[in-house]
Amino acid sequence: MTRRLRALKRWMASQGIDHSDGLEIREDDAEIRVMATRDLGEGEVVARIPKSACLTVKTSGAREAIEEAGLGGPLGLAAAVMYERGLGEGSAWAGYLQALPGREAVPVTWEVGEIDEFLVGTELHKTMKEDKALIYEDWKECILPLLSSGPQKLEPKSFGYDQYVAAKSLVTSRSFEIDDYHGFGMVPLADLVNHKTGAENVHFTSVSSDSGSDNDQNIEDQNGHYDDYSDNLSTEDLPSEINGSPTVFTGETYGNGNNMEHASSFEDDPSVLEMIIVKGVKSGDEVFNTYGAMGNAALLHRYGFTELDSSFDIVNIDLKLVIDWSSSQFSSRYTRARVSLWRRFDCSGCVSQNCEYFEISSEGEPQLELLILLYVIFLLDGVYHKLNQMVPPSGDICKTISTILSVKHNTSISLEDLDTVKDCLLIDKVCRGLISLAEIRESYYGKCSLDDDEKKLMNSYKSHKKLYHSLVLRVSERRILKKLKTYASRPIKVKKRTFMKRR
Repeated sequence: MTRRLRALKRWMASQGIDHSDGLEIREDDAEIRVMATRDLGEGEVVARIPKSACLTVKTSGAREAIEEAGLGGPLGLAAAVMYERGLGEGSAWAGYLQALPGREAVPVTWEVGEIDEFLVGTELHKTMKEDKALIYEDWKECILPLLSSGPQKLEPKSFGYDQYVAAKSLVTSRSFEIDDYHGFGMVPLADLVNHKTGAENVHFTSVSSDSGSDNDQNIEDQNGHYDDYSDNLSTEDLPSEINGSPTVFTGETYGNGNNMEHASSFEDDPSVLEMIIVKGVKSGDEVFNTYGAMGNAALLHRYGFTELDSSFDIVNIDLKLVIDWSSSQFSSRYTRARVSLWRRFDCSGCVSQNCEYFEISSEGEPQLELLILLYVIFLLDGVYHKLNQMVPPSGDICKTISTILSVKHNTSISLEDLDTVKDCLLIDKVCRGLISLAEIRESYYGKCSLDDDEKKLMNSYKSHKKLYHSLVLRVSERRILKKLKTYASRPIKVKKRTFMKRR
């Protein structure tokens, strides 16, 4: 057992953090993991963590200064982490903080040159450069004033920009929202459980402490509520993903009669968090949490790692890219008119803070709204003018496409399902447009081919983490674009396209 792991375990014991004999904290290759030492069954409570042991603004020694400055949420928590780290061995969380990395290996902690080198072309490249600028703004406007005002005298060297970036990386990747009183906090032991998509074994729950209720409530993994490194930047700039929603466990058992030490004193205690098995774990296996079903761009951005062959990866094609491409084929005026008609039919892409885009799924299938836009772009002028004079249908995509096709084919058409809609939209010109857009998006990655990146990935295997995880993301995105071109090149297998005529 390493020195830092021994220090962590001593500190946890001193704070009343209990876990069952079915869990073991191990350190392999400088990484801490939570392992099962015996079979763990569903519903088993395997750990209890007093809220007083969690590092929050409320429990921090800097609470007065942070609250006086009006800093809340993850920004306030980052300030609390900086303060406690600055105390060194004098901090009540010294044994816990020494077990954490100095900073997480997330892209916001990389040098600008590394971001440009490793992330060029990916969904993260632009986002990370924006993050770097905005996190500096947060530090200058929110953290620096703590040193010159407020009731407490704070140590300047503990609140520098580098210290802020490091603390922010830990807060964003490890914190939980505990309850209404504590807000966001660092939860020892809970934050040691690693992520694996689709392999969640544990949930963390709390008993409400602010309303006097005896009902259990979930403590939410931080990834579901605070998704970025800057308090001013929305993560809608990232590919969308589904966030996990933990379920509440209402029964209580310690499994196989192996009770945790002091367990009886924690029964129904509103000041305690519980770690509960929601999916059985075999002896010797690692115990996993899940941060939500998210793709590699989000995983790398928030947590500093990626997963091979993720089914949640996507690639975005910006509306601006489509407009620029269309304008090069026709004219800017022509393109603006077609986009305007597309919007009149209640169509839009995914919208983030400053960008509108279309998603390409992990299987290379384009968002339906992109297909509709390309179809509208290629409409003959006569059909376009007829549609432009109509009152478009609302609320039903099948009705929208049926109306467009009815005018184009000069007959009444009714489409009943989305598969038929897509088949009708995938005319040759639309398919060629998709291939052109895929090739333009592919060019963002530079001169190296997909084969080159795949060879680098095979040879880099985690020896250089920044390069490795960047390559996983690049290769995944480029494979999706390759699938998009295959999707657009395949023949549409429709035996005979028949339209139902309305009387």
